[in-house]
This record gives sequence, C-alpha cells and structure tokens, in this order.
Amino acid sequence: MKSLLIVIETHTSIPESNTENQESLNEMGSLSLPSPGEQEEKSTIDQTKLFNLFKAQQNYLNHFFQNLDIFQTLTFTQTLLNCRGTILFTGVGKSGFVAQKISQTLISLGIKSGFLSPVDALHGDIGILASDDLLVLFSKSGNSEELLRLVPCAKAKGAYLISVTSVKPNGLMGLCDLSVHLPLERELCPFDLAPVTSTTIQMVFGDTVAIALMGARNLSKKEYAVNHPAGRIGKSLIFKVKDLMKKKEKLPVCREGDLIMDQLVELTSKGCGCLLVIDDDHHLLGTFTDGDLRRTLKASGERIFKLSVGEMCNRNPRTIGSDAMAVDAMQKMESPPSPVQFLPVVSDDNVLIGIVTLHDLVSAGL
Repeated sequence: MKSLLIVIETHTSIPESNTENQESLNEMGSLSLPSPGEQEEKSTIDQTKLFNLFKAQQNYLNHFFQNLDIFQTLTFTQTLLNCRGTILFTGVGKSGFVAQKISQTLISLGIKSGFLSPVDALHGDIGILASDDLLVLFSKSGNSEELLRLVPCAKAKGAYLISVTSVKPNGLMGLCDLSVHLPLERELCPFDLAPVTSTTIQMVFGDTVAIALMGARNLSKKEYAVNHPAGRIGKSLIFKVKDLMKKKEKLPVCREGDLIMDQLVELTSKGCGCLLVIDDDHHLLGTFTDGDLRRTLKASGERIFKLSVGEMCNRNPRTIGSDAMAVDAMQKMESPPSPVQFLPVVSDDNVLIGIVTLHDLVSAGL
C-alpha cells in the first residue's frame, strides 16, 4: 500500500512554476503551443486587404453581368417556362448545393421542381425522371465524372437536358440538348481553386431566372403567400380576423345597466382588458376598458360603487368585420388618434360576434 501511495503522489504533484509546466507540456509532443501574443497576431484581419477582396469579387461579378449571353439566357428561361413536367436540378459538390437552392426557390413559387443527386440517380433515383421533365446540370467545369455518367441514363428516360457551366469547351456541352455559359473571369480564391465566385454567379443566375418565371406566370402576391403559410408575409395575406378572434363564451360581455364593481371579474378574467357592452339582441353598445376603470376610480372615488358600465363606457369604439384581413385589424389598432389593444368584431348590423386583441395578432406571427 505504501508504494502505491508513493506512485499517486508522484503523478499528482504540482510543478513549482508555470514555466516548468509549459516546458513539460512542450516536451510531450513535436508541436509547441503558440504564445498568446502569437495567437492574437495570427487572428488579425487587415482592413485594406478585406476591402480589396470585396472590390475584387465585385469586379468578377461585373464581368459575369457584362458578358452574359442574354439570348442564351432567354432561351433557357423560355424552355423552363414551357416545361410540361418537372424541372429537376443536379450538380456535384458546391454546384450541387446551388442546384438544390434554386430548385427550392422554384418550389416556393409554385413551380414543380426537385433536386436529383447524380450519385443516387445511378442507384435508382433516376426513376423520378420522365420524358416531359427537364434536367438542369450545374457544373463549373462541365467535366464532372458523376454528371457525365448520368447524361446517357437521363437521355434514355427521354428527358430534355440543359447544362449550365463556366468553362468551355467541356464534356457536358456536347452531350446536352441546350448549353448555357456563365462567364467566369476567375475565382476570388488566391489559387483560383475554391469555388467562391463561380457558385455566386450560379446562384445569381438561377434565382434571377426564377423571378423571371414568377413574372411570366403572373404569380400574385396572394398565391405566393399561400406557399409560405408559416412566414409573416404569408400570414398577413392569409389570416382573417375570424381565424384569430375570440368568440362565444370567451367574450367579456355585460349589459349597460350592470354596476362597474359587479363586473370586475368579467373585466379581468377573460384576458381582453375590456368589457363589451351589449343589449338583449347582442348589438354592441360600447366598450369599457381597464384604463376606463382606473380613470373612473380616480375621478369618482367612492361613487364608483354606484356607477353602471353604461354610464362610463365608450359609445363609439373602433370595430372590425370578421372577413377583414388580420393585418388590417392590426393597422386599425395602431391608427391615430391613439393605439388600442383590441377590436370588437361585429356583423353588418352591429351584432357582436367576437373580439380580436393585439396579443392574438402578435401570437399568430403578424
């Protein structure tokens, strides 16, 4: 037991100084640890060099715009517009990611599209390809082995093939039905290797064509919103007041002859911050808010115990119809002379059917 204790003490002993500790660590491997000063120096970005990189990238993008064959681009766009089937995109590596993104853009515009992995296509996924479909092959070099192997298989399915490349001549150009050249001066990479400019122009090209298709198909703002129901734009164009309003037993209603103090529970328990004053036929007569309660208490003191809701309510409240857009309700709440937190929802003959609150609208994502 004594020898065991000695071993433990030896291995858990603390070096006498930080310098000795650092030296012992350095001796454990062939790489020495950089000092804090060296780390700070390596992590510094030169402002001028960074600015010059952005300027260079701008120049390379300008080269693309200035040399793009607009007639070739028009033919490409018109071909996509005329497609009776699905527009499928494919690519390898970074070009593959761009192809996926452009496909997703078209899908969001209501255009049938999809991404076909060139590798998976050769192992069964090419079954999705039909004779009415288009297959757009994105590649910087146009010589990717995976794409060249895919071409004859796609042709056997009867699909129309389009290559989108930046280097010419290339293998895909001679095999596809239509070829589009994206002018590339060089990559921003100092070695002209990393695809950081070529992928940018691919993305710009694809997304711009997508917007051209959007215009040619006369896609309305409402149709666009239907494809984005979870987004703020979609919600603002889809949700109506009747979709978000409280109704029936959730309404904080009272009669004009009810005493204010008898309606405090109704005022506070429904989470609307108000009372909706109605008659026997459920016509809206006015509103009484928690703010009205504070003002009445300050002005009347003990007299508040004898005051009715009808004596102190607002007889001319803002209202809205159930078929109005929810975003219009929010705008009406925020309009002059002062913002309000709720709107009673009434029918054409002023019958109360619900209430919509600012909290309801904000919770819905508007």
